[in-house]
Amino acid sequence: MSAMNAPDPEQFSGSAKVRLLRRRGKQRVPLRQRMHADQLRKGVYLIPSLFTAGNLMCGFFSIIATFYGEYVNAALLILLANVFDGVDGYVARLTRTTSQFGVEFDSLADVVAFGVAPGILVYFWALLPWQTWGWLAASTYVVCGALRLSRFNVQAQGLAKSHFVGLPIPAAAQMITSSVILYNYLGGATAPNRHLVFLLVVYGLAALMVSNIPYFSLKNNDIRKRHPHWMLVSGLILITLIIAERQIMFFTIVLVYTLSGPLLWCLTAFKHRRELRREAVKIAP
Repeated sequence: MSAMNAPDPEQFSGSAKVRLLRRRGKQRVPLRQRMHADQLRKGVYLIPSLFTAGNLMCGFFSIIATFYGEYVNAALLILLANVFDGVDGYVARLTRTTSQFGVEFDSLADVVAFGVAPGILVYFWALLPWQTWGWLAASTYVVCGALRLSRFNVQAQGLAKSHFVGLPIPAAAQMITSSVILYNYLGGATAPNRHLVFLLVVYGLAALMVSNIPYFSLKNNDIRKRHPHWMLVSGLILITLIIAERQIMFFTIVLVYTLSGPLLWCLTAFKHRRELRREAVKIAP
C-alpha cells in the first residue's frame, strides 16, 4: 500500500469521530435559532380566545354539575358551550384574527366541552347501572370524539367547505343534552328504559363521528344574499314553535340533523345503484 493511500492514524484516535455515512440534509438547528425572538414573544388574539375559554369553562362546570347530580344544569352548560364555540369562530373570521393557535385551542376546548363533559353526563345519568359496559360506552364516545376532531384538523384544508365528514362532535353532544332535557321535561327522568336506549345511542353517536358520512355545514352559507319568501315564513314558524315548546323542538332539530347524514347517504347509494342498473340494461343486447 502506498503512502498516499495509507489511512491517517488520527482517523482512528479516540478523540476523533468517524462518520461512516454522510449526513443527509441540513444539520439540526436549535429551536431558538429557527424562530426569530419576536415571533416567540407573540401573544394571542384576545377576543376569540376569550370565547374559546368560555367554551372550555362551560365544559368544566358541566362536569362539576354532573357530579352533584344536577343533570339538567349540566346539559344546559354544554348547550352554552356550543354557543361560545360558534361565536368564537365567527368572531375570528369577522375580525380576521384566525390563527393556528386558535384552531388548536378550540379543538382542546371541544374535547372537554363536547367529549368529556357529555360522556360523564350520560354515564352518571343513564349508563351507571351497566357498570363495565357503561363506562366502556362513555369512554368510546370520548375517544371517537377526539378522533373526529383530529381528523377534522388534518383534513380541513383539503375538504369541501359545504359539508362535514362524519357527525360533528358538537352535534353529538347536543344529541345527549337534548335527550336529558326532554326526559326531564316529560317527567321520565327516572324511566328505566333510558339505560338500554342510551347504551345504544352512545355507541351509535361514536360510530357516526368516525364514519365517512357527509353532513351539511352551515358555516359558509351567505345570509346576506336574497332567499325565497317561503324560507322567511318557515323561519318564523320555526321560531314560534321553539318559543312555545323549546324542549321538544330542541330535541327534534338535533335528531333530524343527526339522522340526516345516514338517510341522505342511503338515498344517494340507492340512486347510484339504480343508475348503474339502467346503464347495464342499456348496454345489454
